[in-house]
Amino acid sequence: MPAVAAPVADEREGLLAYLAQQRLALRLSAYGLTDDQARATPTASPLSVGGLIKHVARAERGWMATVLGRDREWSPEKHAASFRLGPGETLMGTLELYEQAAGETDAIIAGIPDLGQAVPVPPGVPFAPGVMAWSVRWVLLHLIEETARHAGHADIVRESLDGATAFPLMAAAEGWAAQPWAQPWRPAQQA
Repeated sequence: MPAVAAPVADEREGLLAYLAQQRLALRLSAYGLTDDQARATPTASPLSVGGLIKHVARAERGWMATVLGRDREWSPEKHAASFRLGPGETLMGTLELYEQAAGETDAIIAGIPDLGQAVPVPPGVPFAPGVMAWSVRWVLLHLIEETARHAGHADIVRESLDGATAFPLMAAAEGWAAQPWAQPWRPAQQA
């Protein structure tokens, strides 16, 4: 995938293309990491690359449950745990979970004819006082925002781990030839 979203034909394609682009940015932060590195929290925050990917996958599934009118399991404890890879969880498994969540979202959105369709706000949501409904469009924009925010967090965590940044990681993951502005990332022992 190129470093920017491709031109789009319509709103739905544009929203999904930008969401896919931000998902890629988040996944690239994990490129070449071990499970231990994916769990590491090298900054002042408790965030890890693997935990951020896990959180965004779970958040995306939660938002799609809301779009479909299904009960959304949420608690402060589950929310906090969604930011950490548990002892039995792997980076590969978390990336697979994220791919599944992305595929589910894309399929759900493809089946909704009107992005203006109302998405009722579940009772007790503390961050939407007085709001009765969002739209599917709003949910997609929120997913883009959430994914982009956490991709930025993951960039900082990854750079703190080993100095790797987005374009060199993308160049390595996609097999780009070295460019004056982007040398493909290589693990330190191969540098």
